[in-house]
Amino acid sequence: MTSPQPLPSEARGEAATRPRLAARRILVVGAGTRSIGDPDAPVGNGRAIAVLAAREGARVACADVDRAAATATAAWIGREGHDAVVLEADVADAGACEQLVAAARDAMGGLDGIVLNVGIGAGRGLAETTPETWDAIFAVNLRGHFLVARAAMPLLPDGASLVFISSVAGLVPGSLMPAYDASKAGLAGLCRHVAFEGSRRYIRANVVVPGLIDTPLGRLASQGRPARERIPVPLGRQGTAWEVAYAALFLLSDEASYITGQTLVVDGGLSALRVQP
Repeated sequence: MTSPQPLPSEARGEAATRPRLAARRILVVGAGTRSIGDPDAPVGNGRAIAVLAAREGARVACADVDRAAATATAAWIGREGHDAVVLEADVADAGACEQLVAAARDAMGGLDGIVLNVGIGAGRGLAETTPETWDAIFAVNLRGHFLVARAAMPLLPDGASLVFISSVAGLVPGSLMPAYDASKAGLAGLCRHVAFEGSRRYIRANVVVPGLIDTPLGRLASQGRPARERIPVPLGRQGTAWEVAYAALFLLSDEASYITGQTLVVDGGLSALRVQP
């Protein structure tokens, strides 16, 4: 899906930056981009968030279950003259979540913000979603976010920010994967509780909800379900990972100092404006 309207420089990841995250220490969980064997594949959401945070002055810890993917993100940040730390962790492992948060704090001398950009999907419809599949997806997509937030809250300073990356599938049905949809919907409830507890120390928590975004995983999903490419987005195109990253950047920064417990939808109007058949 293409648009006759030229993409702005922000959507291409080419905009001039200013130090909105100067001296901040940001942990991006899910900072790698999965390889799909396409040399022309675009950047993924987690990598774009990590790179943009570094451009905006933050020191970034790039964490991923795939160490090579996290290393590639850190190398990109390094090529642009910024600093990044590489960490490996599986958020389905409770102990690994605690160790991850502690390692990020120790490596950067503290933590000022966390972005949780991890998610998996499997199963098709209720009939093909086994209890084991349900549990495995929730372990990563919701329980893992809870575990990282739980470990991080005592270590975060007053005024810190957490950003949960969800999906439009948590707002409207469409992925055909009930466990994925339900786990993504659950992030809003988790975020509200984190925001409530954090408010006592001015710690903010918000959710970014991407819609159809042109990422490697998005292209892989379209290969399995070609109709995905024909979904009529009101703005006439898929989004880019950089547009998701700017939403996360905003919520991490002081520009969003009075915003907490909220959901910011980045979907080109798909969930709010699309006329259902």
